[in-house]
Amino acid sequence: MVFYFLLTAVYVVICVMLLLVVLLQQGKGDMAAAFGGGGSQSAFGARAGATLLTKATTVLAVLFMLGALVLAIIGQRGPGSLMGGVPAPPPAKTTTTPAPTTPAPAGSTTPAQPQPQQTPPQPPK
Repeated sequence: MVFYFLLTAVYVVICVMLLLVVLLQQGKGDMAAAFGGGGSQSAFGARAGATLLTKATTVLAVLFMLGALVLAIIGQRGPGSLMGGVPAPPPAKTTTTPAPTTPAPAGSTTPAQPQPQQTPPQPPK
């Protein structure tokens, strides 16, 4: 249980670092340049050497994906119950009385139905 929370805290730190590294990178140009509007040779700008930020982005992205998989697998088991080792209480003994029914008339094939109670009519005011 402690391992899960520790792993979650490390995962959150990786997420924040990945966010910062991606935001720190320099843009490759606007969208018009990406689709032929600019004078660039490739769709995403000229290929530059891998900088420290691009290497950090790659490493953090891999850690992000692996962390998501590991947390999903560990979280699939679910948390343990606080009452897991306690035996269940014995069932309570309840006595129920059947509802009164009227007997079926002789020769009738339908089951007896409870009779609704009739209320006396109220005098007009």
